[in-house]
Amino acid sequence: MFKRTTIGAVAASVGLVGAVAAATPSASAATLPTVDMARVLAAAQVEPACGQTAGLADNASTILVQKALTAKGYSATADGWYGTGTTASYVKWQKHLGYSGIDANGLPGVSSLTSLGSGRFTVAHKVNDGSRTDSYGGKRVNTRTKNMLQAADNLLPRWNFSLVQGSYNPGGVSASAGTHDGGGVVDVSVAGLSTTQRWEEVKALRTVGFAAWLRTPAEGFAYHIHAVAISDPDLWSKDGSHTARDQVCDYWRGRNGLASHSADNTPSAYRVPFTWWERYKGL
Repeated sequence: MFKRTTIGAVAASVGLVGAVAAATPSASAATLPTVDMARVLAAAQVEPACGQTAGLADNASTILVQKALTAKGYSATADGWYGTGTTASYVKWQKHLGYSGIDANGLPGVSSLTSLGSGRFTVAHKVNDGSRTDSYGGKRVNTRTKNMLQAADNLLPRWNFSLVQGSYNPGGVSASAGTHDGGGVVDVSVAGLSTTQRWEEVKALRTVGFAAWLRTPAEGFAYHIHAVAISDPDLWSKDGSHTARDQVCDYWRGRNGLASHSADNTPSAYRVPFTWWERYKGL
């Protein structure tokens, strides 16, 4: 009787352990470090033109990306600075995966970053653009940009945003200098708005994660707001100039995002801390 009970207990125990083991991830998977994708993207947009930026990037995440690139055979110094060298190596990684054009722009996408991190790191705060053929007010944008615009619009209940130019528009308005070739970039109409309302639109766009500026005749433009979605992985110029990406750097350092790199003309009352959509939403 005692022997049978003991054997049964042992068998039950073994079965329980087996069930627990089956339900528990392997120790190696459970202890992988994490890469904050949204922060790495912010760094990848600011640091090539601005240099390494204290207080912006998650250097530990960037170092993990750099070490993974090196392990794949691409040159990348593990210094936490997502500069031009890391960008070039990430382009090579994207092309190795079969991507080209906008999908090989040196900015990590979910698929390429997840693949790079296999067995090395997990990806948190993923940045998903959604559909590239979504729209806002009849203008083409990706789903992330659409959601950002709607959130900014909701901050201004007295009127609605109207776009004069959307994204994915290569060969569009020449004065845009290729910034609208990829995703995440829009021009917003300010027709019929007072000066105060124009600045309120700029502030609302910045609040949800756009680098946004009021363009004026003094700068050579008809009045409108130019906005770039920070941490959007689709920022791209077909000529390889990275113009849209580098506008995020200008915004970071308080400049106008134009070739002059002059001081930002936004009054202090309408400026907000540098942020991006995923941080704003607490994702």
